[in-house]
Amino acid sequence: MDMRPLGRTGIKVSSVCLGTMTWGNQNTQAEAYEQLDYALSRGVNFIDAAEMYPVPADSETQGRTEEFIGRWHTERGNREDFVLASKVAGRSGMTYLRDKADQIRHTPAQINEALEKSLRRLQTDYIDLYQLHWPDRPFPGAGFGYHSYHDYDAGDMVALEDILGTLNDHVKSGKIRAIGLSNESSWGTMKYMQLAEANGWARPASIQNAYNLVSRRFDYGLAEVACREDVGLLAYSPLAQGYLTGKYRDDIPKNSRKDLFGNFLSRYEAHDGVEAVNACLDAAKELGLTPTQFALKFVESRDFVTSNIIGATTMQQLKDNIDAHDIDWTEDMEKAADKIHRRYRSPAC
Repeated sequence: MDMRPLGRTGIKVSSVCLGTMTWGNQNTQAEAYEQLDYALSRGVNFIDAAEMYPVPADSETQGRTEEFIGRWHTERGNREDFVLASKVAGRSGMTYLRDKADQIRHTPAQINEALEKSLRRLQTDYIDLYQLHWPDRPFPGAGFGYHSYHDYDAGDMVALEDILGTLNDHVKSGKIRAIGLSNESSWGTMKYMQLAEANGWARPASIQNAYNLVSRRFDYGLAEVACREDVGLLAYSPLAQGYLTGKYRDDIPKNSRKDLFGNFLSRYEAHDGVEAVNACLDAAKELGLTPTQFALKFVESRDFVTSNIIGATTMQQLKDNIDAHDIDWTEDMEKAADKIHRRYRSPAC
């Protein structure tokens, strides 16, 4: 397993990260334990969660994912063996996340409350990487991507100084070791960097955005920021929520995400999304690869990627996903990925 630096923190994380958003909905606690044990046995030392998980978000299931992780490492006694990441939700109507709130925001008080609740569920004194799940400001990309930019009221946002200052206080207290961003823009990322340097605060160590063969907007601006500022990408949806495995090409498997939550995957069906996905599946076959190998190794091979977040609902999927990273990325593979990108230009948001 390739180990990579998490920003400038001195923390090393595996180039494969275990995503957990299905635990507590599609996966039971016993299945979560099995995935965790197996991933660590394969050299994965990085686990990513969030206060709102599992997804789709629901007040009845919220927090179960973190609870599963907390019980697992407490029973195993292995908290020091892995790097634990979680996230605080940004602006939304999920008011059940807080005790008293008309809207979820990144105010200092709400960040403090969210962190304390996550620590309790996770049964730990600290979180290694605490991420802003999406921006507080009404940024159009906060819905996980967009095709055209429309400006927003910049006055309708919690000051970035207040957000980063609050997180920095928790770094100083030892409750979090590092700060991360998610679903963030180039401007937002650089503003946080600027504030961190001006005030001597902890700087963001990573940015978790969607990235895969048919969703490559990170290449257009954030990739250079990631490389120059040491704020590497934690890529989520590297398999386009299952589309890039080929399992939806001819049918919709029973109990798959598309079967259970069809609208949740709609971003991959708009514009030329289906055609782009099929081009990836065909290219993998021509290269003598499985679609999963082509998709996952593509992401891991990018210079700006710190870790590739994989998720699975079955153990076979998890094994296949980890195994897919064992191949070498070749020039022929790069040419095939580039040809697809030139033809379809990131159709998925």
